[in-house]
Amino acid sequence: MAVKINTASGTIEITNEVIATVVGGAATDVFGIVGMASKSQIKDNINEILRKENYSRGVIVRQEENGVAVDVYTIVSYGTKISEVSRNVQEKVKYNLESMLGVTANSVNVFVQGVRVLPD
Repeated sequence: MAVKINTASGTIEITNEVIATVVGGAATDVFGIVGMASKSQIKDNINEILRKENYSRGVIVRQEENGVAVDVYTIVSYGTKISEVSRNVQEKVKYNLESMLGVTANSVNVFVQGVRVLPD
């Protein structure tokens, strides 16, 4: 599915893949996020950290009446406050979707799939 935006000049369609890529990029920019986790762990290897080209595999986008609902699967850095990092992901994802795509995020659900200890 896609989000359709009607303008005076025509219609703009934004696919879920584009929305997922924007969400993944926003999430990984937040301090404390090590990477995205796969949403289907059994198929894609348990807690596999996804590279930049695989942002969309860690994001689920669902269409709603007046916006989208987003699920973000993340891996956080050891020593960070998980609730604060998750709140920052929610805020940044909502902001980026509205400012970059003009799409309203009704809900942003953050699922922490693992914690990684980073080398010094």
